[in-house]
Amino acid sequence: MYTEQDTRPLQSLGESGGASGSGRSAPGFVDVSGVTLSYGGPGGLKAVDDLTLSVREGEFAAVVGPSGCGKSTLMKLATGLVIPQKGNIAVDGKRVTQPLSIVGMAFQNPSLLPWRTTLDNIMLPLEIVSPHRERLKAHKAEYVARAEAMLSLVGLKGFGSKFPWQLSGGMQQRANLCRALIHEPGLLMLDEPFGALDAFTREELWGVIRDLHQAKGFTVILVTHDLREAVYLADRVFVMSARPGRVLLEREVDLERPRPIELTYTAEFNAIVHELREMIAQARADTPRIGAA
Repeated sequence: MYTEQDTRPLQSLGESGGASGSGRSAPGFVDVSGVTLSYGGPGGLKAVDDLTLSVREGEFAAVVGPSGCGKSTLMKLATGLVIPQKGNIAVDGKRVTQPLSIVGMAFQNPSLLPWRTTLDNIMLPLEIVSPHRERLKAHKAEYVARAEAMLSLVGLKGFGSKFPWQLSGGMQQRANLCRALIHEPGLLMLDEPFGALDAFTREELWGVIRDLHQAKGFTVILVTHDLREAVYLADRVFVMSARPGRVLLEREVDLERPRPIELTYTAEFNAIVHELREMIAQARADTPRIGAA
């Protein structure tokens, strides 16, 4: 499902002296090694500097940090939407030099097209991404069945004929997750997908993405400001520094799966949340102020 890319071998993160200090020599499914990116060219605003991290295949990783630390920039880099001035990025062993077709993305705003039904919104990536767009006309019934199965998985069975304006915010976000996953991507990128929802709906959708990840086994990178969300969902949490962003802390979340929501009220869970909060508080203290030299 890849578009053509440069496949020259990359130095492993373990050899490059990554910020995590984990010493792993084997490459991950997503490898970001020594990446620097400035917006507006080399003399512009430096978003990330010597950013290094590795996410294993099938892992659920979360990225947290102070505002402006480069979390969203990381998403653009990992998906090939922007190319760094320095360093290497590889996904599934291939150097990233252009936008990837194996990635699904979900954002805080579902951005469902109002003139398309929920089912047609979910199937939109199939009209764009190869090889599905070439197969869609001849195998439409198969793809419709896949979309309907996805709707059932997220609790939206029977809502495929509804338009976005007929769905609640939580239901729209469920449909958004289905759209991101319909082409069976190897990598799912989530950028604050539950941030605009109320607390109860947010927790419901934590369970939805938890169960989807367990059932499908795709790799996930979640960008979030919600530390409870990060600890509840992730196998590993990366804490980024103030701008220019780099990884300050790589924290394994060694809590047994599947995780019930009641786990979020335990002392063990909250100890991890507070550890991350303290690191981010320090990173916020280091954030450059506007107008500062």
